[in-house]
Amino acid sequence: MTYAVIRTGGKQYRVTPDAVLTVEKLEAEPGATVTFHDVLLLGGEAGLTVGAPTVPGASVTATVVKQSRGDKVLIFKKRRRQNSRRKNGHRQHQTVLKIASITAA
Repeated sequence: MTYAVIRTGGKQYRVTPDAVLTVEKLEAEPGATVTFHDVLLLGGEAGLTVGAPTVPGASVTATVVKQSRGDKVLIFKKRRRQNSRRKNGHRQHQTVLKIASITAA
Protein backbone atom coordinates (compact mmCIF):
# COMPACT_ATOMS: atom_id res chain seq x y z
CA MET A 1 0.00 0.00 0.00
CA THR A 2 1.26 3.47 -0.78
CA TYR A 3 -0.94 5.49 1.60
CA ALA A 4 -3.66 5.19 4.22
CA VAL A 5 -5.97 7.47 6.18
CA ILE A 6 -6.02 6.78 9.92
CA ARG A 7 -8.02 8.29 12.77
CA THR A 8 -6.40 9.17 16.11
CA GLY A 9 -7.11 11.85 18.67
CA GLY A 10 -10.36 12.80 16.94
CA LYS A 11 -8.53 13.79 13.74
CA GLN A 12 -7.78 12.06 10.45
CA TYR A 13 -4.28 11.83 8.97
CA ARG A 14 -3.05 10.71 5.54
CA VAL A 15 0.08 8.61 6.09
CA THR A 16 2.68 7.00 3.86
CA PRO A 17 5.51 4.62 4.82
CA ASP A 18 8.57 6.40 6.34
CA ALA A 19 6.56 9.60 6.91
CA VAL A 20 7.02 11.62 10.12
CA LEU A 21 3.73 12.66 11.70
CA THR A 22 2.78 14.82 14.70
CA VAL A 23 -0.43 13.74 16.46
CA GLU A 24 -2.22 14.36 19.75
CA LYS A 25 -0.44 12.89 22.75
CA LEU A 26 -0.34 9.09 22.96
CA GLU A 27 0.63 7.19 26.10
CA ALA A 28 3.82 5.59 24.77
CA GLU A 29 7.53 5.95 25.49
CA PRO A 30 10.00 7.06 22.78
CA GLY A 31 11.12 4.01 20.83
CA ALA A 32 7.88 2.12 21.44
CA THR A 33 5.78 0.70 18.61
CA VAL A 34 2.17 1.84 18.17
CA THR A 35 -0.38 0.06 15.96
CA PHE A 36 -3.46 1.85 14.60
CA HIS A 37 -6.39 -0.41 13.66
CA ASP A 38 -8.68 2.56 12.95
CA VAL A 39 -7.83 2.68 9.20
CA LEU A 40 -10.49 4.53 7.21
CA LEU A 41 -9.02 4.24 3.70
CA LEU A 42 -6.26 2.39 1.84
CA GLY A 43 -4.85 3.51 -1.50
CA GLY A 44 -2.25 2.05 -3.81
CA GLU A 45 -1.54 0.64 -7.25
CA ALA A 46 -4.42 -1.84 -6.90
CA GLY A 47 -6.92 0.96 -6.36
CA LEU A 48 -8.78 2.54 -3.50
CA THR A 49 -10.35 0.66 -0.58
CA VAL A 50 -12.80 2.71 1.47
CA GLY A 51 -13.91 1.40 4.84
CA ALA A 52 -17.45 1.47 6.20
CA PRO A 53 -16.43 2.98 8.65
CA THR A 54 -13.05 1.17 8.83
CA VAL A 55 -11.23 -1.24 6.54
CA PRO A 56 -11.41 -4.71 8.17
CA GLY A 57 -8.04 -6.27 8.94
CA ALA A 58 -6.00 -3.21 7.96
CA SER A 59 -3.46 -1.67 10.32
CA VAL A 60 -0.73 0.97 10.37
CA THR A 61 2.40 0.48 12.49
CA ALA A 62 4.43 3.44 13.73
CA THR A 63 7.39 4.08 16.03
CA VAL A 64 7.31 6.86 18.62
CA VAL A 65 10.16 9.29 17.91
CA LYS A 66 9.57 11.70 20.81
CA GLN A 67 7.02 13.32 23.08
CA SER A 68 6.96 17.11 22.66
CA ARG A 69 4.82 20.20 23.07
CA GLY A 70 3.45 22.43 20.34
CA ASP A 71 3.90 26.15 19.83
CA LYS A 72 2.48 28.48 22.44
CA VAL A 73 -0.99 29.84 21.77
CA LEU A 74 -1.74 33.13 23.53
CA ILE A 75 -5.21 33.76 24.94
CA PHE A 76 -5.82 37.47 25.53
CA LYS A 77 -9.13 38.71 26.92
CA LYS A 78 -9.91 42.39 27.32
CA ARG A 79 -13.00 44.21 28.49
CA ARG A 80 -13.01 47.63 26.92
CA ARG A 81 -13.21 50.75 29.04
CA GLN A 82 -12.99 48.76 32.29
CA ASN A 83 -9.21 48.46 32.67
CA SER A 84 -9.62 44.68 32.72
CA ARG A 85 -7.31 42.36 30.80
CA ARG A 86 -6.15 38.80 31.17
CA LYS A 87 -3.38 37.00 29.29
CA ASN A 88 -2.92 33.24 29.34
CA GLY A 89 -0.85 30.75 27.33
CA HIS A 90 -1.25 27.13 26.30
CA ARG A 91 1.07 24.52 24.79
CA GLN A 92 -0.52 21.29 23.54
CA HIS A 93 1.21 17.96 24.25
CA GLN A 94 2.11 16.08 21.05
CA THR A 95 3.63 12.79 19.97
CA VAL A 96 5.94 12.57 16.94
CA LEU A 97 5.59 9.28 15.01
CA LYS A 98 7.51 7.66 12.16
CA ILE A 99 5.29 5.40 10.08
CA ALA A 100 6.89 1.97 9.67
CA SER A 101 4.41 -0.02 7.59
CA ILE A 102 0.88 -0.17 6.25
CA THR A 103 -0.71 -3.62 6.07
CA ALA A 104 -3.97 -4.75 4.53
CA ALA A 105 -5.71 -8.05 5.21
